[in-house]
Amino acid sequence: MGSDKYVIAADGNKHSLTINNITKEDDVVYAVIAGSSKVKFELKVKEPEQKAEDVSTTTEKPATGSTEVEDLNTPWLQTGQPSCDLSARLSSITSSLLLPHPALPEQQQPDTRQDLTGLFLEKPQSGEVTVGENITFLAKVASVNLLKKPTVKWFKGKWMDLASKAGKHLQLKEIYDRNSKVYTFEMNIIAAKANYAGGYRCEVSSRDKFDSCNFDLVVHEARAVEEVDIRAAFRRTASWEPHCVSAVTCLCSSCDGGEEAGELDFSALLKKRAVQVNTEPDIDVWEILQKAPASEYEKIAFQYGITDLRGMLKRLKKMKKEEKKSAAFLKKLDPAYQVEKGHKIKLAVDVANSDTEVKWLKNGQEIHPTGRYIFENIGNKRILTINHCSLADDAAYTCVIGDEKCFTELFVKEPPILILHNLEDQMVMKGDRVEFECEVSEEGAHVKWEKDGVELTREETFKYRFKKDGRKHYLIINEAGKEDCGHYRVKTNGGESVAELMVQEKELEVYQNIADLTVKAKDQAVFKCEVSDENVKGIWYKNGVEVKPNERCHITHIGRIHKLTIDDVKPEDEGDYTFVPEGYAFNLSAKLNFLEVKIDYVPRQDPPKIHLDCVGHMPETTIVVVAGNKLRLDVPITGDPAPTVVWTKADKVLLISTDSQRNNFNSSLADLMKDGEPPGAAVRWVVTLVSPSLIQVISDTDGHVHVEMAKEHCTFTIEGAEREDEGIYTVVVRNPAGEDRADINVKVVDVPDPPEAPKILSVGEDCCVVQWEPPKFDGGQPVLGYVLERKKKKSYRWMRLNFDLHKELTYEAKRMIEGVPYEMRIYAVNAIGMSRHSPASQPFVPIAPTSEPVGLCVEDISDTTIALKWRPPERLGSAGLDGYIVEYCKEGSDEWVPAFEGLTERTSVVIRDLPTGEKMNFRVKAVNVAGPSAPTRLSQPVTIREIMQRPKIWIPRTLRQTVIKKVGEMVNIVIPFQGKPRPKVTWTKDGEPLDPKQVSVRNSDTDTIFFIRRAERKDSGKYEVQVQIENMEDKAAINIQIVDKPGPPQNLKITDVWGFNVALQWTAPRDNGNCDITGYTVQKADKKTMEWYNVYEHYRRTNCVVSELIMGNDYVFRAFTENMCGLSEQPCVSKTSAHIQKTGIAYKPPSYKEHDFSEAPKFTHPLVNRSVIAGYNATLSCSLRGSPKPRVTWYKNKMDITNEPKYRMFSKQGVLTLEIRKPCPFDGGMYTCKAVNESGEAEVECKLEVRGQYPQHTVRMSSFLTVTPKKKAFKS
Repeated sequence: MGSDKYVIAADGNKHSLTINNITKEDDVVYAVIAGSSKVKFELKVKEPEQKAEDVSTTTEKPATGSTEVEDLNTPWLQTGQPSCDLSARLSSITSSLLLPHPALPEQQQPDTRQDLTGLFLEKPQSGEVTVGENITFLAKVASVNLLKKPTVKWFKGKWMDLASKAGKHLQLKEIYDRNSKVYTFEMNIIAAKANYAGGYRCEVSSRDKFDSCNFDLVVHEARAVEEVDIRAAFRRTASWEPHCVSAVTCLCSSCDGGEEAGELDFSALLKKRAVQVNTEPDIDVWEILQKAPASEYEKIAFQYGITDLRGMLKRLKKMKKEEKKSAAFLKKLDPAYQVEKGHKIKLAVDVANSDTEVKWLKNGQEIHPTGRYIFENIGNKRILTINHCSLADDAAYTCVIGDEKCFTELFVKEPPILILHNLEDQMVMKGDRVEFECEVSEEGAHVKWEKDGVELTREETFKYRFKKDGRKHYLIINEAGKEDCGHYRVKTNGGESVAELMVQEKELEVYQNIADLTVKAKDQAVFKCEVSDENVKGIWYKNGVEVKPNERCHITHIGRIHKLTIDDVKPEDEGDYTFVPEGYAFNLSAKLNFLEVKIDYVPRQDPPKIHLDCVGHMPETTIVVVAGNKLRLDVPITGDPAPTVVWTKADKVLLISTDSQRNNFNSSLADLMKDGEPPGAAVRWVVTLVSPSLIQVISDTDGHVHVEMAKEHCTFTIEGAEREDEGIYTVVVRNPAGEDRADINVKVVDVPDPPEAPKILSVGEDCCVVQWEPPKFDGGQPVLGYVLERKKKKSYRWMRLNFDLHKELTYEAKRMIEGVPYEMRIYAVNAIGMSRHSPASQPFVPIAPTSEPVGLCVEDISDTTIALKWRPPERLGSAGLDGYIVEYCKEGSDEWVPAFEGLTERTSVVIRDLPTGEKMNFRVKAVNVAGPSAPTRLSQPVTIREIMQRPKIWIPRTLRQTVIKKVGEMVNIVIPFQGKPRPKVTWTKDGEPLDPKQVSVRNSDTDTIFFIRRAERKDSGKYEVQVQIENMEDKAAINIQIVDKPGPPQNLKITDVWGFNVALQWTAPRDNGNCDITGYTVQKADKKTMEWYNVYEHYRRTNCVVSELIMGNDYVFRAFTENMCGLSEQPCVSKTSAHIQKTGIAYKPPSYKEHDFSEAPKFTHPLVNRSVIAGYNATLSCSLRGSPKPRVTWYKNKMDITNEPKYRMFSKQGVLTLEIRKPCPFDGGMYTCKAVNESGEAEVECKLEVRGQYPQHTVRMSSFLTVTPKKKAFKS
């Protein structure tokens, strides 16, 4: 609000805010609001210095978002009275905010970006660049809501794709921020050329989403090197430096103007200054605008004072650009051409003169005819043919005829790079090195590697390494971890390949466990185990205490085998021995039993005795040995004299247990020993009982089974146990004192046999179900589970599918690629180990049936036929579509009958010979090599009979718009329709059935009647009528609006009373009667009579002013709401009354607007060019008018000379004079007089030439420097 402190004034479309007596509290942010527009600016208040002469002219940079305006020559600073008129500087503040200013940091520049819509988070903006410089365009896309990675394409013009143009002058980059999930796409143009200018387009797409943005590139010619005023660079500078703050120039006078003041400033040598003389008084702005790009319109309009930008654009749109016709060319080259690498292209122009010779240039260099470049002249056509185009031909071409030229640009598109050898799936252990390999069609091709859709780059840890070897490309992962699992993809511009990497934690497998040992004193005990990893170390423990190597204990680790050897076994060595692998949570244990040999006095006749744990007729001892391992059994034997030892092998049922068998065996043994062995000698044979009547004797040197005799024990050894060695072995010892025997059961266990080839039961889109039979031989141990592997048919690398044993005989393999052939194989695993792999399964291809057909409907029907139609499935898959199966069945039956033999490829069929009058169900399946899809069927059975007329609703014209009725009125709607037989009619309201208590519906053969006896507000809504014959139907919608009188206005109050006027205000009613409010009726009443009179009728606003009231009376007011049904039942009455006070009669003099005498500076007589003689004073004069009095500044060669002692300035009665004391040739140049006041500014300039005293011997060195030779040289 206005006050003594703040004065608000308005003059036409100019508004000003004046702040008097400025204090530090006024240093705040101000805002100007006009309609819906709002502009903020900040006022900075500085404390004034004591002396104006000591004020420094260095202006601090304003803070972000603020505008600081300070003029040291303003009256308030000189007089000490603080005052600030912000309106006088509003235009300069606005201009400084519109144009980017070099003094402002980047964060203070105005945000001119467009409103973001579509997929772009930040769109590329138009830009300008000078020839030879670089420029970058950025586009940002947020991928948070995208289902697929966005794809960006860059175009020049309408169709020129820049993806294949990446190279020396064009680089396309893509950066992904995982934290913000924002993709940044960059297009870098390096060393720009003139032909790069034009319109560009950026397109981004992600599945079904698409967005594009257009932007322009303006390329300026390189600036020429301009001359520098060397003398001005050596002039001493004052102790201040002017700065530009928000487009307002701050100037002050220096108190010391001596020649020795300041320092030498050489920085002017580094600045380029262009001195331009405007010799054209009249400039056609419209011609400049026609030639300028659209991005320069605002800048040109500001420069030439055009304020109506909308009108300017309309006028430019109406102006037609007349293209200048070429005198040499009838048809010029197209703006651009595109050709594939290795192909040829022809560039043709039509010339006006058939005898004209043309020159062809490539990047500015003339082209001469060669084998690749062929020139043709055919009539008026001039053709340049380029054969076998390469990337070196991607350049700008020019056709020259005399002084005329036409330009074009040739883009050479590289052929797509194909992938010849695809990636292969890999399965590795954690920490292993992974190497993916692919082969492309060309050497040096650019490929892109991705993991799970994210591009891979060389990280600081160098985890991913990319390697090229000719046409082969490698992706190397050092020390793979669990996080590296996923799908890896290699992409080229002509294809892609994908492979899966699976990383498994290393599991240590035990190939050979340590076994219990029973040894005698002085013997050697060897514990041995074998694990899968040869790098794993371990620790041996005895009874929980670590075993340390010594003279008797030796610990060895050779490859995968760990050994603990104990020499000269003693009784204290007996105990439990454990091997613990380092880094794994399991151990291997075995027991060492010490066999103590007791020497007792034995009589001379001592019967033989076998010292085993289980001997005689007790259950036999079972010894388990792994196939391929060595079995050594030491059997202690006593007896005197030394007994004879016989080993036999037979099945348990063939043991010699009866007397007859024992006699036969004894006689056989006697025959074997009749050669006369000395008494006490041990038998050196192994006797094998093949059958009860056949005994086979095997010597100790025959085969891998042999027996060795030693003192007091017999050693039975099997070298490399085999399955045939399994059975019950019987040892019989005999001497004259008697005999003894023992049965030892040897069980040979092995890995299982490989299973049979697996069978593929079913396949899916990316999976299959495989089944197999258990192995025929389980190796003597139960099968613990199975391991499955798969590979691509054309690959040699098998990939393991399960790391935990699978116990079932069926398995569902997943994560396969649809359409790629695979093979499967199986391993069986028991406690001993893993079998050899089974034969590979038959090759299979993971494919899935298509989705069900869509849109099945009845097209036509008769007494015996029906016509059906549908649309193809939405998802076909890689197997495609072979055809459709159409089936039908009667209602209530489950027996579906094919309508045709085989498959049909059409999506519409006619089924004939159907029973008349029957209700039939129909369904359709899509079929491919994976089988039939899920069926799609009609929603309800169809009666087979002819439909004479299809159902159709005829909506009257009056019902096509909203039907409006008042509350209490009757609603009667008649809607005709057609259809034979009689259709079924259904009414709904907002998707729900009608209430029969409120709405009545009567149907006939040709129409339906909708009737409401007394309408209510709740009857408003959207009603839908449907007519249906079997599966054929038609629908129509009708909107009904029931309206009523509105409620009264709300909160009627008196806001102001002045003179004979009262201001009223109210709010809209809560109930509008279900229709728009058309206005209000305002009434007034004198409290004396309380008779109401209308003030306003059909008034649309919610506030008004009641005038012409009688003074001295009290008035009350009320208001009614009005809509199409009339006025509201009740009014809203003001709670208070307004008293019109009596006022005296006072003369008010008329006010007159003060005349504005302000005038912008204007030179009535300009400066004129002069030529003077050196050494004589010279004056430059001009006349000026303006109000208020302008501030005048003189410049020489654009440099302020106000403080120069060589010059004197005079101003008298509007005549301005500049006196130059005794000029010398160096004082020549351009002199400018500039006048500035609040209404504007003006300037004039002239050229001063200073001649020497001997002009005939003067040598001109430059346009601003004159040198006079010495007198001695003149005399000579």
